[in-house]
Amino acid sequence: MPRRPLQLTQDQGVHLFTIGHHIIDSQAVLAPMAGVTDLPFRRLCLRFGAGLAASEMVTSDVSLYQSRKSRLRLVHDAEASPRAVQIAGGDALMLAEAARFNADQGAEIIDINMGCPAKKVCKKAAGSALLADEALVAEILHAVVRAVDVPVTLKIRTGPSVDARNGTTIARIAEDAGIAALAVHGRTRACAFKGQAEYDTIASICQAVQIPVLANGDITSAQQAKQVLDYTGAAAVMIGRAAQGKPWIFEAINHFLQTGDTLREPGLEQVQAILCEHMAHLHQFYGETMGPRIARKHVGWYLKTLPEEAAFRKTFNQIECAKQQHASVQNFFEQLRLKEDKAA
Repeated sequence: MPRRPLQLTQDQGVHLFTIGHHIIDSQAVLAPMAGVTDLPFRRLCLRFGAGLAASEMVTSDVSLYQSRKSRLRLVHDAEASPRAVQIAGGDALMLAEAARFNADQGAEIIDINMGCPAKKVCKKAAGSALLADEALVAEILHAVVRAVDVPVTLKIRTGPSVDARNGTTIARIAEDAGIAALAVHGRTRACAFKGQAEYDTIASICQAVQIPVLANGDITSAQQAKQVLDYTGAAAVMIGRAAQGKPWIFEAINHFLQTGDTLREPGLEQVQAILCEHMAHLHQFYGETMGPRIARKHVGWYLKTLPEEAAFRKTFNQIECAKQQHASVQNFFEQLRLKEDKAA
């Protein structure tokens, strides 16, 4: 398959790129994260300027799609286009079937996970474990691309291990198979999330292929996002853990890339409003029992930089009622503002 030129244009200082026929109007996109990037969180990040927000990873075994977890992960009601779904597995036929199923359900982009380092995923010869078998990677990618009419993207790491960084080879295999865009986490499977992400391999991949490459790993600020974009030549950055409890990071990145100015961090009132809205959507989405439990981890992420958050979380994590959670958070912020006013 002949290589296509990288589709990258500029509009009022914003670099746009395309995935298939979809125009992505931000150089910052949300990384799919199991247990994190559910529908309420994706909507919030998109509202703050994420150019794309794929679903949580779902299994390629469609027989399991009736489980509660899978049903919730496959909800895309009123979701902004393009709707992207990430699938994971190690069997080409099963992944192709999963891609067809999700496309039939409204997915406009299918993303294949070959980047997850989790043991429970890798022990099933899925996620980043696949990077060690280049022939199987090619088989899977060709099968999935042939199975659907929507664009197919791929998430990888730089290789199985530091001594076997084959990310550039995998990228060429992906491009030849018809993959529309490639996200690369700057660590190997063996590294998991230890140490520092490296961007040299990502830069080499950007030089080796013409499809859009998204740089991922340890990008925690707008300034760092620009540095990574400039260093690697990537079309965009993919933000994962840095967006947890900080969905406004996409707005900050977009603003900095467009103006060169650093956007002021939201104040206590703004953080409270965003957090309470997020909690309300979690309660509504997951229901009275699961909603408050799911909300706990998100609240912890929002508050992790605030004073006295550890003591607050000990009591907050015992609350089972949505209304009591809201009252507790509101009281916490009121106390913080009182102390702030006294110190002023």
